[in-house]
This record gives sequence, structure tokens and C-alpha cells, in this order.
Amino acid sequence: MSGEQEKVKNKKSNSNIKWIIQVFITTFLLSICFSYISTNGVSKLEIIPAIIVLVLVICVGIVFDIIGVAVTVANEEEFHAKATKKLKGAKTSLRLIKNSARVANVCADVIGDICGVLSGAVSTMVSMKLTQNLGMPENIQFVISAIVAALTVGGKAIGKEFANRKSTEIVYFSGKVISKLKNEK
Repeated sequence: MSGEQEKVKNKKSNSNIKWIIQVFITTFLLSICFSYISTNGVSKLEIIPAIIVLVLVICVGIVFDIIGVAVTVANEEEFHAKATKKLKGAKTSLRLIKNSARVANVCADVIGDICGVLSGAVSTMVSMKLTQNLGMPENIQFVISAIVAALTVGGKAIGKEFANRKSTEIVYFSGKVISKLKNEK
């Protein structure tokens, strides 16, 4: 291996290590924030709003998993034509695809896993509310945990199939949303 190839390999390795550290720290901080907010927020809610929060957390995890899958299977060539026509969001969509491993990691692993942990915490709070407020047996927590797991896994399974079939549309929509949020032209 030549000296130049060794430098490129070391630079890429350092970039990967930096990325891993960034993901670790980001996940840690987001998890603390969301866990604190959801646990303290949900504990003050009535049962129905708490269940709505639980469903929303599950849905967010599923949606981000769909985006993560879509960017890994989308065809980059389809977006070159859109970018040439200067369609809003096309360049952002291309960047998503070119960085698909990292985008999938953030969407499916960071956000998806945080939502999984949050849904567990929120389902515990919902179980406690059902037990305390409605006098349901404490074993209701097992049923609620099973329902949350089934909804999450089943939703992600359906979402993955959808992401495989509609990857272009999903990535393009995501690119448009991101470019709009960034106020890109």
C-alpha cells in the first residue's frame, strides 16, 4: 500500500471514529432530554392524552425507520434529473442518498431506538395510570408492553415494505421538507 493510500485510509478511519463519537453523544443527550420531558410530561397527563403521546412516539419511530430504509434503497440517478431541472429538494435528496449509511443510522437507529425506549417509558406511565385511576390489575403492564412492541415491530415491518416500494417519493418528500426547513432555494 502506497503512502497516499495509507493517508486516505487513515483519514476515512478518523472520520468514522468522529462520526461514532458524534452519534453516541447526540443519542445520549437526546435520550436524556426526551426521556425527562416524556416521563415528567406524561405523568401529569390524563389517561387518553398519555395514550395519544404513546401512539405518537411509536409513529415517529416508524416514520423515521421508513425514511432510513428509503434512503438506502433509493436510486440516485432518479434525482440527478430532478436536480438538473432545479426542482426544490432534489439536491437535498441527492445528499441524503449519498450519505445513506449515516442518514439511515440517524433515522432508524438514533431516532428509532430513542422512540423505542421512550415508548417503553411512556407505556409504563400509562400502565401506572390505568392501575391507579381505573383500578386495573398491575399485570396490565405486560399486556400494554406487548401491544406497544407489536405495534412498533408490525408498523416497522409494514413501513419497510412501503419504503422499498416508494423510496423515490419518500426521499424526495424528505428532501423537500429538509430544504424548506433550511430555507434552501
